[in-house]
Amino acid sequence: MTLDGPVLVVGAGLLGTSIGLALRGQGVDVALRDVSRENLRIATGLGAANTDASAVRPRLVVVAVPPDHLAEQVAEALRDTDAVVTDVGSVKSAPLAEVRRLAPEGLRRYVGSHPMAGSERSGPFAGSAALFDGRPWAVTPHESADQAAVAVVEELARACGATPVIFAPEEHDQAVARTSHLPHLLAAVVAGRLADAPREHLALSGQGVRDVTRIAAGDPGLWQQIITANTTALEGLLRDVRADVDHLLVALSGGDRAAIADVLGRGVTGTAAIPGKHGGPSRDETTVFVAVPDHPGELARLFGDVGEIGVNVEDVRIDHDPAREYGLLELSVAADAADHLLEALEARGWTTHR
Repeated sequence: MTLDGPVLVVGAGLLGTSIGLALRGQGVDVALRDVSRENLRIATGLGAANTDASAVRPRLVVVAVPPDHLAEQVAEALRDTDAVVTDVGSVKSAPLAEVRRLAPEGLRRYVGSHPMAGSERSGPFAGSAALFDGRPWAVTPHESADQAAVAVVEELARACGATPVIFAPEEHDQAVARTSHLPHLLAAVVAGRLADAPREHLALSGQGVRDVTRIAAGDPGLWQQIITANTTALEGLLRDVRADVDHLLVALSGGDRAAIADVLGRGVTGTAAIPGKHGGPSRDETTVFVAVPDHPGELARLFGDVGEIGVNVEDVRIDHDPAREYGLLELSVAADAADHLLEALEARGWTTHR
């Protein structure tokens, strides 16, 4: 099955622009609509649309607006068109209940969805046709959804380069609470403890604190809407986290090393449970550290050398330290390739360690 246009995308932010760019790359006719004339101008200028939204009769409407306005825009699309309608919001149960109230007559044409891709950046300039490549895209049909509509939304995900995965709306919300919303809240809490920290303390910041707090830089207004739309699933998880913190406090005050080790061990177990690249099982990987001088062209030279050595890089991070005139590059590679990579890089003049 191929996705037949035209497709109307409502909302020209990060996700709406990226969907438009991805579909245009597949030759699908796309129209964009947004209350922000500036966002619309930018997204259209980037090539995310080629059709006039005022004249289009869409076969599919994709609602990509903030959570507080999502249900009303879905309902409006159901009332004003005969198209299949989906949305790309990160919470599914609450919008579905509101759409059921606002536009019950069109409910069979509505199938919620949620691409598991994004960025701490926002707006059309952050959009990319490759944003969804290889990413899971949750498709969340309700009990009265038309199966043909479900198939159209699955094809939307494939046309954007993603892999559709079917979830019930409630199951989806529990899953994203655990894998996305809770991590964001905890990152915000940890980052918040840095806001008033003495400057000399922050001088010791390394990659660990950057890894833990990176997602806390997301738009607070948008995340407030996401979090409050998924309170039921989040409340239970936050209570569990509170119990874990209380347990850890008791262990710390009592010097209970076994209990502390149990908390840390569960962290290792949970990290290992995260699916590996391309959604497969976790692989046995290790990290190789390479000192990279802070000069133009050095990263390109390093990656060129790694490519010639023939080792695949599974992940990469850079730790910048104000006291050093170089970056410490962390290359995650298959464990059985690490020794070979270290020896070959050292032979080419790079300073490395494990």
